[in-house]
Parts: sequence; C-alpha cells; structure tokens
Amino acid sequence: MQIYWTKINKIIDETPEVKTYLLDCPEDFTWEEGSHTHFGLEGFNAGDKPNRSLIRHMSISTLPHENSIGITTRIREQCSEFKSILRNLEVGNEVAIFKTHSNVPLKRENKNVYLLSSGVGLATFRPLVLDYFERADNVNQIHSLNIDSAKEFLFPNIFESAPDKKFTSQFVDNRKDYYEEVKNLAADKDGLFYVVGSDEFLVQNIEVLREQGIKPEQIMLDKREQQLPEFLSFDLSI
Repeated sequence: MQIYWTKINKIIDETPEVKTYLLDCPEDFTWEEGSHTHFGLEGFNAGDKPNRSLIRHMSISTLPHENSIGITTRIREQCSEFKSILRNLEVGNEVAIFKTHSNVPLKRENKNVYLLSSGVGLATFRPLVLDYFERADNVNQIHSLNIDSAKEFLFPNIFESAPDKKFTSQFVDNRKDYYEEVKNLAADKDGLFYVVGSDEFLVQNIEVLREQGIKPEQIMLDKREQQLPEFLSFDLSI
C-alpha cells in the first residue's frame, strides 16, 4: 500500500463549521469524481499498528484538473481527537492520503441523475457536478437535493440551478420537506439516485425510494461493494 505524504496548501472556511483543506497533488496520485481516500494525520503509522483515531475516511471534493486534493469536512465545537487536531493544522503541515477509490462515479446511461445528500455530504457530489458541466454526454439532467438544518448550504456558486445546463439544485432545512421531495423525485421510475450521508440517512432514503418502486440497482451509495447488501437487500414486506 502506497502512503502519500503531502502538504496543505490552502484552508478555506466554507461555513462557520465547514472547512476545505486543499492538499498538494503528489506526482503519480490520480483519482476520479466520486472518490474517497483514507486521510491520516501525523503519527498515525508511528507504532506497530496504525492508530485508527488519527485516520478518517474522507471524500475528495475536487477534480484532478483543479490541481489540489480537496478534503471538505465539518468540525463542530465539540469534536473528536482527529477533528480537534485537524482544526489546528496550518498551511504547510503534512498529512497522509492512501487507499483512494471511487464508489460513486457519474454513470452515463442516458438517464436523469438525482443527488441526495445531507449537510457536508454535498462535498462528494461537487466533483460529479463539475464533471457533468464539463461533459454532459449521456446524462439527461441532474437534480441535487440537500438537507442542512443549519441552513449553511455549501458551494452555492456551483449548486445553483442552471437550466441551460439541465441542472437543478434544491436546498431544504427540515426532514419533512426533504422526504416529500424525495418521493416527488422518485416518480421518475427510470432515474439513478445517488445518496450520501450518515448510515441512518442512507437507510431512511433507501426505504423511501424502495417504497416508491425504485430498484436497488438504481440506488448508488458511497460504500464498498461488499457493504452494499447491508443497505440494499432488505425485504420491504417486513
């Protein structure tokens, strides 16, 4: 396994609680839209075994041509050891990235694509939307629906409706409106539904989509293949 040590080159305050850390791109490091990586802080591999409290699974919120690896994350006042160390890092500090993989690349199957996310989950979808803006081949249109109870919506300059590009973006701040809208979107029985958020959020979205007749193969999750059955193979009759 190759571990890339790289430097933070910029820190962006997206909202009062959300930061994006832009990292230098190591020479042979590549990724595609919808990728995540293991993000390690200094000392994570200092002992005989990796210190898991210094490692997090993070989505990459940029595309390669942006020339930085973007890691966007929420850091609350009360947070884990990992997040409190991260909060104090500065430009020039080193971090590690390894085991990079994409579970949710943009499928180009001449269908409508629906991006369903909660809060900072939108960071996973930013590269998909940028990729679509650059090359819309074989994607009918994209609709993004994001719920954030704090109303501090991310990436407003990208996630704004652009009818000429067949892209619509919707933000809601409560669960009732959110799930009503998911039901409305699920009227498209041929669409592809991408869902990013906590495991609880995934389960609730999948239940709503399945009740509306959406099949498991139409639901894309940011999970490894072996984890998908845990979420997608439940029996609706139970």
